[in-house]
Amino acid sequence: MARETPPASTTARKRSLTPLVLVFLCTLAPIVVAFVLYSNPQWWPDESSNYGTLLDPQRPMPPAAELQLTTLDGQPFDLESLKGKWLLVSAGEAACPEACARKLFITRNSHASQGKNVERLARVWFITDDGEVPAKVLEAYEGTVMVRARPDQLARFLLARDTAAGQPSLLDPIWIIDPLGNLMMQFPANADGVKVRKDISKLVYNSRIG
Repeated sequence: MARETPPASTTARKRSLTPLVLVFLCTLAPIVVAFVLYSNPQWWPDESSNYGTLLDPQRPMPPAAELQLTTLDGQPFDLESLKGKWLLVSAGEAACPEACARKLFITRNSHASQGKNVERLARVWFITDDGEVPAKVLEAYEGTVMVRARPDQLARFLLARDTAAGQPSLLDPIWIIDPLGNLMMQFPANADGVKVRKDISKLVYNSRIG
């Protein structure tokens, strides 16, 4: 007995639906993937969060009377003169041992890597004693604003509390001050230089100030 052949119109209809179904599935796939990732934050990439700690509340830059700074040649310096730039800040003793030099190295390299945005940043090193800064430090980190500060006044700004002079916690972190003059981010002691640079790049790239 001869087989019945399905009508040509039915076969064509089945074939025509297949591409539509494939297109629909391709369209739906990114939505499903996005939903699954959103529901499982442990799978999010590292770039989705900051390495540094955002300070809450942010702390405004103190006036010159409350943070008395002097340049290396003894002239008064007002930190507010740097408003309008992103400031990469660290503190250390004049002798600048290895841990201090490492922070200056990180801030210098993070600054230099900003390409066309390099003029939007400045580096500040608060020197917490009256010692002499070694010539090799002056040469290696030329371009850093180096100013002497009283540790107690500096701690009230950077650490938001009183602290004894020379307390190690003041000498450990790297901070960021935004162009409006607010202390807004702190990096940990022994910070990862690559992660610091990435955070700074994100801040500067996404900001419309400074």
